[in-house]
This record gives sequence, structure tokens and C-alpha cells, in this order.
Amino acid sequence: MGIFSRLTDVINSNIHAMLDKAEDPEKMVRLIIQEMEDTLVEVRSTAVRSLARKKELQRQITQLDADIQDWERKAELAMSKDREDLARGALTARQRLVDHRAAVEKELSHVHDEIVKLDDDTAKLKAKLADARQRQKSIMLRQQSVSSRLKVKTRINDSKMADAMARMEQYEGKIDRMEAELEAYELGTRSLADEFAQLESDDKVEAELAKLRSKFGKGDAPSADDSAKR
Repeated sequence: MGIFSRLTDVINSNIHAMLDKAEDPEKMVRLIIQEMEDTLVEVRSTAVRSLARKKELQRQITQLDADIQDWERKAELAMSKDREDLARGALTARQRLVDHRAAVEKELSHVHDEIVKLDDDTAKLKAKLADARQRQKSIMLRQQSVSSRLKVKTRINDSKMADAMARMEQYEGKIDRMEAELEAYELGTRSLADEFAQLESDDKVEAELAKLRSKFGKGDAPSADDSAKR
């Protein structure tokens, strides 16, 4: 009864209800699957023992049938020899065997019914186990996804993260100021060669610009004095 009672509990269990109450859904699913697997092994072992008992009972019935026929022949032999006393004894022995055979036949019928029930329960449990394993994969993926998202949310809303970002902005501002100071220093320390190089570069640019004016018929650009007069 223990096997069938536990098997019924497993088959009829509401996995979702158990998961709702579980602190660790993944762990709870593993426990459910482990319970199903253990029960399946136990049920199969019981089925093997039941099948062995069925074969044993069938052999007993075959032997009893042979013994019953043997005592029938003995009773007929005794009557043919006018030994009614021996015939009565043979028929009495035969009847005991017939009664014993009826008891064995009854047990065989009971064992057969149990085997049928075991096969049915095993099929149901295997279906539940396959379903649980499939759900386990989904639950594990969902839990991992939720855990990762929670970690991200925690990091985003963490005050330490906000402080770190604020410090990074301060560091960036400090570096900007340092770069500005460096540029100012470089402007203030330009060498004489740099100044002449700049003049030469400006002359080249003006020469190229004059070519473009000539090409497009723009004429000479107004001088600074002409612009002032206007």
C-alpha cells in the first residue's frame, strides 16, 4: 500500500502549487523529479517481483493439474480392482489438490490485476516525469533570466554605483581642465619656428584661395581697408 499511496500522491501533486510555496523553485523541481524517479524504480522492482510470482504460480497450477490427473487415474485403477477404499483415498487426495489449485488460481488472478495496475501507474508516472523534466528546463531558464535581471536592476539602483558614476564625472572634468591647461601652455610656448611655419602655411592657403577666385571669376577679395570704409 505504501508504494501505491506514494505513487498516487506524486501523480496527483500540483507542481505549480508546490513551486509557489518554494523558496528555491529550481531545488523544489529537482526534489519532485528525484521523488518520481525513486518511485519509478521502486514500482518497477515491485513489477519484476510480481511477474516472478506470476510465473511461479503458473508453474504450480501446471504441476497441480498433473497431480490431479494422476490421482484420478489412481482412483479409477482402484475401482477397477474393486478397491473402493483406495479409490476413496485417491479421490480425497485429488480433492485437496483441487482446493489448493483454486486458492493458487485466486492468488494468480490477484497478482495479474496488480501487474496491470502497476503497468498503468508506471505509464502515468513516466508521463508525469517527462512533463516535470520539460518544465525543469523552462523553470531553470526563467530563474536564471530573472536572477540576472535582478542583479542588473540592483546594480543600476545601487547608491554605490551612483557614487562611482559621480566620481567618474569628476575625474572626466578634472582631465578636461588638465587638457585645457596643457593646450594653453602649448599656445604660450610656441617657438619662433612654429610662428614662421604658421605664416608660411597661411601664405599657401591664401595663394590657393586666389587661384580659386580667378578660376570662378570672383576677382580679388576686398582688402581689410575697403571693408572698413564700407
